[in-house]
Amino acid sequence: MRDTSDSPAPSSWKNLIGPGFVVAATGVGAGDLIAASVAGHRFGLAVLWVVLLGALFKWVLNDGIARWQLATGTTLIEGWSSRLPRVVGWYFLGFLVLWSFLVAAALASACGVAARSLWPVLSVPAWAALHATAGFALVWLGRYRTFERIMAWLMGAMFVLVIGCAVPLLDDWSGFTIGLFVPTVPAGSAKFLLGVMGGVGGSVTLLCYGYWIRERGWAGPAAHRRTGLDLGVAYGLSGVFGLAMIVIAAGAEPADASGNALILSLAARLGEILGPVGRLCFLIGFWCAVFTSLLGVWQGVPYLFADSWGKMRRAPTSIDPVTRSTAYRVFLAFLAFPPLLLLLHQSPLAIVIMYAIAGSFFMPFLAGVLLVMNNRRDWVGSLKNGPVMNGLLLLSLVLFAVLFVVEAAESLARL
Repeated sequence: MRDTSDSPAPSSWKNLIGPGFVVAATGVGAGDLIAASVAGHRFGLAVLWVVLLGALFKWVLNDGIARWQLATGTTLIEGWSSRLPRVVGWYFLGFLVLWSFLVAAALASACGVAARSLWPVLSVPAWAALHATAGFALVWLGRYRTFERIMAWLMGAMFVLVIGCAVPLLDDWSGFTIGLFVPTVPAGSAKFLLGVMGGVGGSVTLLCYGYWIRERGWAGPAAHRRTGLDLGVAYGLSGVFGLAMIVIAAGAEPADASGNALILSLAARLGEILGPVGRLCFLIGFWCAVFTSLLGVWQGVPYLFADSWGKMRRAPTSIDPVTRSTAYRVFLAFLAFPPLLLLLHQSPLAIVIMYAIAGSFFMPFLAGVLLVMNNRRDWVGSLKNGPVMNGLLLLSLVLFAVLFVVEAAESLARL
């Protein structure tokens, strides 16, 4: 529900942007950093254009979420639960529980790796547990506006530190310009480019935007210009951050290009090129990126569960703040603590495969839902999709469907 106790005046610039920064900061996680770094390490500056394309598609999808909510006064989950076949809602609820468990473990682990690289006094699991607990406490005790301010400061620090590492490494401005504006697909790069495109700006956490603009009191069709600006600035920054990661990976040429080891190898190379300060800045930026992702998931995803669970049970809407509801708080605890068990034992291969397949299916699922729901004038009125928006949604549906097929094929091949 809206937190009106400390809302700024409508004329304040602080009321023009905010939730978009939160959704963008949440979307920039360890997996996205690794995907961009691998692409930059293997193919250099020639693949910069795909970051811009990925940021554009995520803006289109998130704008669609905002359009629906501003036009109808209901979240997208409320919309598909009441207007589409109930199997859609049940599918999403089951997927959300599985995705949340595994992504929570991955985020806690990434925070543990980042913290240990900065201060190796604890093991990765111990640092992971501390971050998971800290995130739990901040969300449980804090209000949305406090959460938003923390995210804005951390994202600002992340942006400045990582850009500061990238600029000294960029000595080929001609190659940078060509890679940015002249699309090319180097041999063997298609799979990696799709991964970068899918990683820019997050996936399931796009749905959290509707709840965060509700917290700010942004409602009605007249607020669409405000959300468009908010999302445009946020995804612009996400795109710049992705470009910086490609530049760093292309310029530093790390020795190890696998998983979290790639990030640590990049930090080591930056230490050789830029000195200890460069290494420290990059690692702090990496920590900011993964901790903002953890905080964003801890705060935002329980909204999705509480909304989905209530609509599938056809429970009456509570007048209490959602963040104080039993469903929200139970799912917050579910995110923070049970996934830590995966840090002590290898997760079963079958669950990993299910996560990879289900996760890659979400983006075409979302694009398809928006194509159906936002093209009904009797549902969304003046915010109905135009031809350009429909074309971009259709293109994103096709590209993310291809990514789903690639992820599914690669995952099943591991059996």
